[in-house]
Amino acid sequence: MTLEQKKGVCYFYDANVGNYHYGPGHPMKPHRIRMCHGLVMNYGLYKKMEIYRAKPANKWEMTQFHTDEYIDFLSRVTPENMELFAKEQAKFNVGDDCPVFEGLFEYCGLSAGGSMEGAARLNRGLCDIAINWAGGLHHAKKSEASGFCYVNDIVLGILELLRYYPRVLYIDIDIHHGDGVEEAFYTTDRVMTVSFHKYGEYFPGTGELRDVGVGKGKYYSVNFPLRDGIDDESYKSVFEPVIEKVVEWYRPSAVVLQCGADSLSGDKLGCFNLSMKGHANCVSFVKKFNLPTLVLGGGGYTMRNVSRAWAYETGVVVGQDIGPDMPYNDYYEYFGPDYKLDVRPSNMENMNSSEYLEKIKIQVFENLGRTQFAPSVQMQEVPADKDISDDEDADNPDERVPQRLWDRRIVPENEYYDSDEGEAEGAPGTKLSRNENYRPSPALVDTLNGGPVSAVPAPLPGLMSVVLEKRKAAELEREEEEIEEFMREAERKKALVAATVAAAAVVGGGREVEVGGVAGMVVDGEGARREDGERSASAEPPTVTVTSATPSAPSTPAPVATASTPAATVPTETGAMDADEGAEAQGAKAEGKAEEGAVPERKAEEVVVQPMDLS
Repeated sequence: MTLEQKKGVCYFYDANVGNYHYGPGHPMKPHRIRMCHGLVMNYGLYKKMEIYRAKPANKWEMTQFHTDEYIDFLSRVTPENMELFAKEQAKFNVGDDCPVFEGLFEYCGLSAGGSMEGAARLNRGLCDIAINWAGGLHHAKKSEASGFCYVNDIVLGILELLRYYPRVLYIDIDIHHGDGVEEAFYTTDRVMTVSFHKYGEYFPGTGELRDVGVGKGKYYSVNFPLRDGIDDESYKSVFEPVIEKVVEWYRPSAVVLQCGADSLSGDKLGCFNLSMKGHANCVSFVKKFNLPTLVLGGGGYTMRNVSRAWAYETGVVVGQDIGPDMPYNDYYEYFGPDYKLDVRPSNMENMNSSEYLEKIKIQVFENLGRTQFAPSVQMQEVPADKDISDDEDADNPDERVPQRLWDRRIVPENEYYDSDEGEAEGAPGTKLSRNENYRPSPALVDTLNGGPVSAVPAPLPGLMSVVLEKRKAAELEREEEEIEEFMREAERKKALVAATVAAAAVVGGGREVEVGGVAGMVVDGEGARREDGERSASAEPPTVTVTSATPSAPSTPAPVATASTPAATVPTETGAMDADEGAEAQGAKAEGKAEEGAVPERKAEEVVVQPMDLS
């Protein structure tokens, strides 16, 4: 594997993490992470590391370890509807210690997203050490919340590291046993878990010395049970030799260090007596191995001490020694009355005798000797990663696309954005990369080329399928409207012929004829009378000819009546008649149509027939 040049330390922080609250009286307070970040910024530590806001982990990423049912429950339950999930709450151990609070799933996403993204950057060699103080929630199980933890970001981060590294070492210095992480990797030799914790009538009640793993993972779970009041010197006397032996024998490719601060002196739920520098010594010692390291938070329930310790340990990671004088910050008043960056030990009695600690240490070394030296891993192809560039936040620095999601985009060929110019790949105006496996369906090609759509089209992408369905529905509706219009036109023309014949009969006597299937009288005699009783000025009797054609299509011309009477104004849709009598017939026809509910009357065009010049 070819790694890019390393870039030091990556630090993950989301400003929203301090907005979440477990509820009144609950000891877990995410606000401590915001306090820690304030110290990190005001001490100027940001100058020596790259600061990122990780994209929150989604449901699919969380289910790389947790069950689908459990993650679905976390995503749907809220304080408003929690009564509807009473059965699920009991099943997934969500209740008093792990309450339902506003934004629960988003909070879990922030925690897990930082750890997974930190692990991904370590995989690519983009940093030596990645820090996520919002992570380290080591109690969460596969389908169960536990110990204020809902989603186990540590397991998700280790799973990401295992994509590249054959062996990962997990170290836990939280006062509570890291039971969730140990349980997840209890049967494998690819992860060795080492936990230093309080044991005996103390949550979670696990982590006995004899809990060493099973099957292929036997002796790859290391537990160092401790008693109340352990101080800096005693802790160092067991931590350093055990970790050194583990690294020497196991030869890890990467390290995950959980820095739970409830092992500090004066913690509300803790019973150890470590100072801030004694706690930070563990971070400094692990850093000396120069292995890719993911540094995480964890427990810690005295907020001012937790933020002090993690800010100081951030300085240890970046190699900057920060003094005890605390700079002014947004939470300066929290650190009174001394306003110093320090957590001192108390006069608490140390119940861990040197004999007890030596006995446990010897047993741990014996168990390590039963493991295989640097267990090998079967070679396999590592799934391709997405490239991470320095300008990946150019469009929106608050919305980064993590490398683990970039390969999921499938873009059809010849698809462009709207603008004319583009400056980078994927920017507006540039051609998107084509997925080699993409083949447009025949129906899509036919449609894009303007051809017909087959009766049973091949499956199309979702948007095109919707467009074609709407297009077909519109065409059917238009055809129905054309048919209805054709029928109305036929009825109108039939009524027009009848009205024309009737009008001709009114003008004068004549013989009965049948025109277009309609019986009527044709005028053959004296001219039509006007309303004033005067005869027409025509010297010759008018001859009326009625023509009609059987309608076959909406475009069939309407029946036309023509008159040879000179200088007569004849409405073309009423037949041959005097202008005044034609108006009468027109009015009668309109009244008949109104009664029959016919199509609204159309205004007829008037045609002026000029007399023929015989001179």
